[in-house]
Order: sequence, then structure tokens, then C-alpha cells
Amino acid sequence: MPKTFQETPYLFYFLKYAEALKSMTFFTSLFCLTLWTSCNSNPTPLSTHNIEQILQDSIKPATMTFDIILEEVTADFLMGKFDPSKNDKYILMKPPFSSNNMYARKEVMEAFKAMQAQAKIDGIQLTVVSCLRDFKLQKAIWEGKWNREKPVDGKILPPLSELKGKERALRILEWNAMPGTSRHHWGTDIDINSVNPEYFETEKGKKEYAWLVENAPKYGFCQTYSEVGSNRPTGYKEEKWHWSFMPLSQGFTQQYADKIKDKDITGFLGAESAVDIEVVKNYVLGINPACKAMLNLPTALLEEVAQEPILPIQNTDVEIIAPQ
Repeated sequence: MPKTFQETPYLFYFLKYAEALKSMTFFTSLFCLTLWTSCNSNPTPLSTHNIEQILQDSIKPATMTFDIILEEVTADFLMGKFDPSKNDKYILMKPPFSSNNMYARKEVMEAFKAMQAQAKIDGIQLTVVSCLRDFKLQKAIWEGKWNREKPVDGKILPPLSELKGKERALRILEWNAMPGTSRHHWGTDIDINSVNPEYFETEKGKKEYAWLVENAPKYGFCQTYSEVGSNRPTGYKEEKWHWSFMPLSQGFTQQYADKIKDKDITGFLGAESAVDIEVVKNYVLGINPACKAMLNLPTALLEEVAQEPILPIQNTDVEIIAPQ
């Protein structure tokens, strides 16, 4: 992930000495600070306030930028039919960054670590509860619901004799993707803190979500599934926990639209309904307009999904903030 750190020479040494302060005695720290300021053409007299300010400044975010990552991938990759443990672009995310061990793209891991660190400074705790899910895992989730082994929106589906085919698939699609169509296949999308909608109605959940809405875009993340309505007429229900790392996922979304057709989505119970539902247009591309605006998909296809004209994007650089 190309990064450009915008630091002056003075700031570089400044940060190094500020880190050293944490382990030095007061007098040693004072000596080092005196040396540092003596190199400055406009030295400021030392005081308790100066020392405290230096320590505070050492944990302030520094700006770094990176470009949209364009990477050619296969149809099997897009549909989650690969082993991330054998792909050197993936890393095993572990606690305290995640609730348990799970794979993620390395770029996603780095961006989340930076976001988590800043959130902690702001008094917000962020933890990834789900990231990469391959085709097999998504199939187990889907068929568990299809076969009435797992609930859908808190309730077990009616028997197949009462609810079948397209109608049964649409019920599951309120919250869960068909195998081969989930953005979680790519390791670019993360679920944060909880996948229970009720959690984000609590005081704690509301505070965390408000922080994410304001700050997550600075790190390249976009809430993929916003509220369903006139701005997003198709797709899954709102997921306040689901955030996509757009510098990577925008390219994968574009390639999915180019390479995968509804008829390609097979290999699980109910797959025959994918064509009738138009799952690629209505679900894979049925994302938050704010995220969609970052995409470089064929304009005609996007306008068909959005039901409104889309202006071209002139600048695809993403600026994020990373604590030191």
C-alpha cells in the first residue's frame, strides 16, 4: 500500500524524542529536549507546558495518502473460491484487533489498526468480529438458514412446502449473501463490534456508529449497506457494522460486474433463483450511493442500479489519518 508521510525533518526528530520521553527520567528527558530545541532556528524556552505539549503532540495523527489499488483477479477469487492462507497478500488478523483469528487483506489490516488506534484515543473501542469468509463458509451459513437449522432475522423459516424457491431466497437475502456473491469473500470488508442491529440502538452502539460515520472514510472505509430507500432501492437491509475498504474493494466490485453473471452463481441450495432475482445487479451492486460514487463501473450499469444519472469521478485518491 503506497504511503506518503508528510513530515518535516524537525517533526521527525521531534516524534522520536517524544517517544523516548516515555521511558526516560525527568532530568534525562529535559536534557534531550534541550538538545532538540537548540537545533531549532527559533527555539522556545522550556517549561512544564512545553514538555506536556510535546507529549500530547507525539500522539496526534499524521496524514498519509495512498492511491486506489487496481489489481486484476480471477472469477474464482471474486466468488471466494481460494485459500487466503496460501496467498501472501493476506494476513491472519488476531486479537486485540479482532474478536478471534480471521484473514484479511494486509492493506485492510493496516488501515484498521490505524483507525482503531485513533478511536482508542477518542475513547471508542473498535474490534473486527468478521472479515474474510470463503465460499464454503458462506455456503454453510446460507444452507443452515435454508434448511431451518439457523434463524433468519431471529426466526426459523417455514418448511420448504410453505416457502420455497425465489421467496425463500429473498427472505435469507434480507441479511445474508448468496455464496459466491459476498463482499466478505475478498477480505476487504469488515464487520465491526457486532452484527446485531439492536446493538447499534444502545447508547454505546450509537456512540461507536457516530464515530465511524465521521471518521471511517478518513481511513478508506465506507458503510456498504446504508438504509434501504429511494437512495438505495435494492440490496440487503442496513448494516451499521459493515464497512468496506474502498481502495481495494472498488476494483473488485468493478471486476465482479464485468466477469460474473447471475447464471454463474451456483453450487448451493436455492442457487437457481439467482437469475430470477438478478442478484448481481440488485445485491452485489446494491450498495450505499456514497460507496458507489467511488466506483468506475460502466456508467449505464450503475445508472440502471441507481435509477439516476451518475457523474464521472475525477479524483480517486483517498486520504486517511494514521496515529503514530
